[in-house]
Amino acid sequence: MPERMNVESFNLDHRTVAAPYIRVADRKTLPAGDVLIKFDVRFTQPNVAHLDSEAVHSLEHLMAEHMRDHTDAVIDVSPMGCRTGFYALLQGEVAPEEFAPVLEATLRDVLAATEVPAANEVQCGWGAHHTLAGAQDAARAFLEARGEWLTVEA
Repeated sequence: MPERMNVESFNLDHRTVAAPYIRVADRKTLPAGDVLIKFDVRFTQPNVAHLDSEAVHSLEHLMAEHMRDHTDAVIDVSPMGCRTGFYALLQGEVAPEEFAPVLEATLRDVLAATEVPAANEVQCGWGAHHTLAGAQDAARAFLEARGEWLTVEA
Protein backbone atom coordinates (compact mmCIF):
# COMPACT_ATOMS: atom_id res chain seq x y z
CA MET A 1 0.00 0.00 0.00
CA PRO A 2 1.31 3.50 -0.78
CA GLU A 3 2.17 5.95 1.96
CA ARG A 4 -0.67 7.39 4.06
CA MET A 5 -2.42 10.27 2.32
CA ASN A 6 -4.50 13.22 3.54
CA VAL A 7 -7.74 12.09 1.89
CA GLU A 8 -9.44 9.28 3.82
CA SER A 9 -10.75 7.46 0.77
CA PHE A 10 -7.26 7.37 -0.75
CA ASN A 11 -6.23 5.27 2.26
CA LEU A 12 -9.12 2.84 1.81
CA ASP A 13 -8.17 -0.38 0.03
CA HIS A 14 -10.96 -0.38 -2.53
CA ARG A 15 -10.25 -4.04 -3.32
CA THR A 16 -11.45 -5.18 0.12
CA VAL A 17 -14.88 -3.51 0.23
CA ALA A 18 -18.11 -5.13 -0.91
CA ALA A 19 -20.67 -2.68 -2.26
CA PRO A 20 -23.39 -1.76 -1.67
CA TYR A 21 -22.67 -0.48 1.82
CA ILE A 22 -22.62 2.52 4.11
CA ARG A 23 -19.69 3.30 6.39
CA VAL A 24 -18.34 6.17 8.42
CA ALA A 25 -15.61 7.64 6.24
CA ASP A 26 -14.65 10.46 8.58
CA ARG A 27 -15.50 12.02 11.92
CA LYS A 28 -14.47 15.53 12.91
CA THR A 29 -15.00 17.46 16.10
CA LEU A 30 -15.03 21.18 15.39
CA PRO A 31 -13.46 23.72 17.77
CA ALA A 32 -16.87 24.58 19.28
CA GLY A 33 -17.52 20.88 19.95
CA ASP A 34 -19.87 20.13 17.05
CA VAL A 35 -19.34 16.71 15.51
CA LEU A 36 -19.47 16.04 11.77
CA ILE A 37 -19.87 12.52 10.39
CA LYS A 38 -19.16 11.78 6.72
CA PHE A 39 -20.80 8.62 5.39
CA ASP A 40 -19.52 6.71 2.39
CA VAL A 41 -22.70 5.53 0.62
CA ARG A 42 -21.31 3.09 -1.92
CA PHE A 43 -23.74 2.05 -4.66
CA THR A 44 -21.43 0.02 -6.91
CA GLN A 45 -18.32 -2.10 -6.48
CA PRO A 46 -15.21 0.06 -6.93
CA ASN A 47 -13.23 -0.66 -10.08
CA VAL A 48 -15.92 -3.07 -11.27
CA ALA A 49 -18.99 -0.91 -11.94
CA HIS A 50 -20.08 2.72 -11.77
CA LEU A 51 -23.23 4.77 -12.09
CA ASP A 52 -23.73 6.69 -15.30
CA SER A 53 -23.19 10.42 -15.11
CA GLU A 54 -26.83 11.45 -15.55
CA ALA A 55 -27.99 8.99 -12.87
CA VAL A 56 -25.38 10.33 -10.44
CA HIS A 57 -26.49 13.89 -11.13
CA SER A 58 -30.16 13.04 -10.64
CA LEU A 59 -29.51 11.00 -7.49
CA GLU A 60 -27.55 13.93 -6.10
CA HIS A 61 -30.52 16.26 -6.60
CA LEU A 62 -33.07 13.74 -5.32
CA MET A 63 -31.08 12.63 -2.27
CA ALA A 64 -30.00 16.15 -1.31
CA GLU A 65 -33.62 17.33 -1.44
CA HIS A 66 -35.38 14.33 0.12
CA MET A 67 -32.87 13.33 2.81
CA ARG A 68 -33.57 16.66 4.51
CA ASP A 69 -37.21 15.55 4.88
CA HIS A 70 -36.03 12.76 7.20
CA THR A 71 -33.40 14.47 9.34
CA ASP A 72 -32.27 17.97 10.23
CA ALA A 73 -28.68 16.70 10.55
CA VAL A 74 -27.86 16.78 6.80
CA ILE A 75 -25.20 19.28 5.82
CA ASP A 76 -24.39 17.95 2.35
CA VAL A 77 -24.89 15.08 -0.08
CA SER A 78 -22.18 14.91 -2.74
CA PRO A 79 -21.31 12.45 -5.49
CA MET A 80 -17.96 10.69 -5.57
CA GLY A 81 -15.86 11.57 -8.58
CA CYS A 82 -15.44 7.87 -9.36
CA ARG A 83 -19.24 7.61 -9.72
CA THR A 84 -19.50 4.61 -7.40
CA GLY A 85 -21.45 6.40 -4.67
CA PHE A 86 -22.00 9.48 -2.56
CA TYR A 87 -20.83 11.17 0.60
CA ALA A 88 -23.46 12.28 3.09
CA LEU A 89 -22.21 14.78 5.66
CA LEU A 90 -24.26 14.97 8.84
CA GLN A 91 -24.01 16.96 12.04
CA GLY A 92 -23.94 15.06 15.32
CA GLU A 93 -23.05 11.62 16.55
CA VAL A 94 -24.86 9.51 13.97
CA ALA A 95 -24.05 5.80 13.78
CA PRO A 96 -24.49 3.81 10.56
CA GLU A 97 -27.41 1.98 12.20
CA GLU A 98 -29.12 5.34 12.74
CA PHE A 99 -28.31 6.66 9.28
CA ALA A 100 -29.55 3.55 7.43
CA PRO A 101 -33.28 4.22 8.03
CA VAL A 102 -32.82 7.84 6.88
CA LEU A 103 -31.13 6.63 3.70
CA GLU A 104 -33.79 3.96 3.16
CA ALA A 105 -36.61 6.51 3.48
CA THR A 106 -34.74 8.86 1.14
CA LEU A 107 -34.31 6.18 -1.52
CA ARG A 108 -37.98 5.24 -1.24
CA ASP A 109 -38.73 8.90 -1.95
CA VAL A 110 -36.51 8.61 -5.03
CA LEU A 111 -38.59 5.65 -6.23
CA ALA A 112 -41.81 7.62 -5.71
CA ALA A 113 -40.53 10.77 -7.44
CA THR A 114 -42.18 11.94 -10.64
CA GLU A 115 -39.43 14.42 -11.50
CA VAL A 116 -35.88 15.37 -10.54
CA PRO A 117 -35.98 18.47 -8.33
CA ALA A 118 -34.27 21.58 -9.69
CA ALA A 119 -33.49 19.92 -13.04
CA ASN A 120 -33.69 23.12 -15.03
CA GLU A 121 -31.45 25.91 -16.29
CA VAL A 122 -32.41 28.30 -13.48
CA GLN A 123 -31.58 26.00 -10.54
CA CYS A 124 -28.90 23.72 -11.98
CA GLY A 125 -25.64 24.21 -13.83
CA TRP A 126 -26.48 21.44 -16.31
CA GLY A 127 -30.25 21.20 -16.15
CA ALA A 128 -30.62 18.87 -19.14
CA HIS A 129 -28.13 16.30 -17.73
CA HIS A 130 -30.57 14.13 -15.75
CA THR A 131 -32.35 10.80 -15.82
CA LEU A 132 -35.09 10.05 -13.29
CA ALA A 133 -35.31 6.46 -14.55
CA GLY A 134 -31.57 5.94 -14.11
CA ALA A 135 -31.67 7.37 -10.59
CA GLN A 136 -34.62 5.15 -9.72
CA ASP A 137 -32.89 2.05 -11.11
CA ALA A 138 -29.83 2.76 -8.94
CA ALA A 139 -31.99 3.46 -5.87
CA ARG A 140 -33.97 0.25 -6.43
CA ALA A 141 -30.80 -1.85 -6.69
CA PHE A 142 -29.39 -0.27 -3.53
CA LEU A 143 -32.64 -0.87 -1.62
CA GLU A 144 -32.78 -4.50 -2.76
CA ALA A 145 -29.48 -5.02 -0.92
CA ARG A 146 -30.74 -3.36 2.31
CA GLY A 147 -29.62 -6.31 4.45
CA GLU A 148 -26.00 -5.84 3.29
CA TRP A 149 -25.58 -2.11 3.93
CA LEU A 150 -23.71 -2.41 7.22
CA THR A 151 -21.25 -5.02 5.92
CA VAL A 152 -18.39 -3.10 4.35
CA GLU A 153 -15.79 -5.77 3.65
CA ALA A 154 -16.24 -9.03 1.79
